[in-house]
Parts: sequence; C-alpha cells; structure tokens
Amino acid sequence: MTQSHDTASILIIDDHPLLRRGVLQLLELEDDLVLVGEAGTPAEGLRLADERDPDLILLDLNMPDMDGIETLKRLRANEFAGRIVIFTVSDHEEDVVAALHAGADGYLLKDMDPDDMVHQLRQAALGRMVISDSLASLLAEALRNQKGQPAAPDIHSLTQREREILRELAMGLSNKLIARRLDITEGTVKVHVKHLLKKLNLRSRVEAAVWAVQEGMGR
Repeated sequence: MTQSHDTASILIIDDHPLLRRGVLQLLELEDDLVLVGEAGTPAEGLRLADERDPDLILLDLNMPDMDGIETLKRLRANEFAGRIVIFTVSDHEEDVVAALHAGADGYLLKDMDPDDMVHQLRQAALGRMVISDSLASLLAEALRNQKGQPAAPDIHSLTQREREILRELAMGLSNKLIARRLDITEGTVKVHVKHLLKKLNLRSRVEAAVWAVQEGMGR
C-alpha cells in the first residue's frame, strides 16, 4: 500500500498503562500514524506536547491531579496548535459539551471498534472534527436545549463569505483546510469564524458545525 499523505504523529495522555499499550499496538500496524510519545500524567503530557509537538493528542478525560478539560485548557494556553481529541469512557452530555467548549477537536469513546478508531484518527489528523457516532444526536440535543429564550441562530444574519465558511465548518474542516479551499488566509478564516459565532449566538466552532449540519448544510 502506497502512502497518500504524510505520516501523522500522535501523543497519548492517559493514566492507564494497558490502554496506552493497546493504542501503541494498534498504531504499529499503520504506516501513516505513529505514536511519538505516551504520558501517564497530565504534567508529563504537557511536557511531551511542548517537546515533541505532535500533530494530534489523544487525551483522557478522567485523570488524577488534573482532569482532561483542565489539561486541554493548559495545552491551548501554551499555544499548542495541533489537534486534540478527547478519548474517554464518558458519554455524559456535560462532559462532551465541556470538552468541545474548551477547544477539543473531537470526542471519541474508548469502546469503539479498533478499525473505526484508526479511521477517526486519520480524519482528525487531516483536520476534520471527529465525534463518536453514538454522541452526535446527544450533542445536537444538548445544543438545542442550551438555546432556550436567547436569540436562536439565524443564517440570514451571515454574509455570503461567512455562510461559505460555516458550510466548511459543517464538514468538520480546520481553519487551515478552509483557507486552502476558499483561497484565503488562515487569519482571515479565524476572523470570519469569530464573527459568525457572535452573530449566531454560539460559543464554539463545534456548536456552529453541529447546528449547520442540523440545518442541512453538512454536504
């Protein structure tokens, strides 16, 4: 099999040695995904993220000393620019929403099929948002319930360019990929995303993506 794209480097932060070993063995079978580090504590994970600058971090949610959400916030505060995907056993609505609000690029459950996990990791490495299939409807319902009386998102408030970017967000694309597809700079994409979130009364690009998919903009 010939490689169609570059190898993606992955760091896993999880306090269970057996799980880390399982992920390592799974990735050893793939030519385009390589584990460049594993950490059993958030502190070690933060150090390795800074030292090895992986393309993607698989981050456990429930760990001693510092939970996954706080670790995620620290990584973003340290200006880690790679993808961060939560990898956990928790399918609780509040955990999913909190992770995505904190800047996660995906949320995968540990009980998923190994082949499906490899597929999702490839998608994440390519810049797409990844969420376990079983959580999609839960997340959409959570976002609907959050809205309540405040102004509901209104597609008509967006400019043509903002609609184009929202359509790309609905496909789970990163700012870098959106910039490439629309032939504009990544900085310009960031500005448009900020404006469209404000206009739609949404707090994150993932909320915007889920809402857009619900509105039929996903394809």
